[in-house]
Amino acid sequence: MAREIVLDTETTGFDPKTGDRMIEVGCIEIDDLLPTGRTFHRLIHPERDIPAGAIAVHGITLDKLRDAPKFAEVAADLLEFIGDAPVIAHNAAFDRAFLNHELGLCGSAIIEDARWIDTLQMAQMRFPGMANSLDALCRRFKISLTERTLHGALIDARLLSDVYLELKGGKARSLELVSVTTDTGGQDGPRRHGARPRPLAPRLTEAEREVHAAFVEAQLGDQALWLRA
Repeated sequence: MAREIVLDTETTGFDPKTGDRMIEVGCIEIDDLLPTGRTFHRLIHPERDIPAGAIAVHGITLDKLRDAPKFAEVAADLLEFIGDAPVIAHNAAFDRAFLNHELGLCGSAIIEDARWIDTLQMAQMRFPGMANSLDALCRRFKISLTERTLHGALIDARLLSDVYLELKGGKARSLELVSVTTDTGGQDGPRRHGARPRPLAPRLTEAEREVHAAFVEAQLGDQALWLRA
């Protein structure tokens, strides 16, 4: 396996060809199907108004973006973060259209179709005829949605990274032995994943220990290998 980037965007609407623009982008880096802890997150001024219907989805108003950079100002940093990695998105055609439109507007090279991995298509092949939205997949894979009250690019990218790993075959998150702190550049607080589980406290009573010791002595005596020095 290799380095991959999970990406999500928030926008002013549904179609960049009719003037809609990107207002937020969030990326999660994974390597060999494990999150590395590296992220990229930017709010972006769309240089236009944001319709009420879009605000109801993501909660981002034009006032919140008053001091945000324009896309051309973040394009180089975003492309550097993505590098030559495959880009994973849910309903990838949507995010691809917006990202490549924005890249085209500022004269940057687009990300070719062949580099995109669509988790919606993956889910539809695995769960045909079922609801395969990001929310539905999170519920199906028992991925917590508690931190998500509105859509947000970085939050959704985090959720999608968990969904993608499940679609690739799943992994026991409780058995992860590494602890990774996610640095979101001040947008969100540090987030820790995969702390090593501590052993359970012993549940044997002293009386049970004595009974077991007597049994071992009676049955094995000094033949008990684990008692030898």
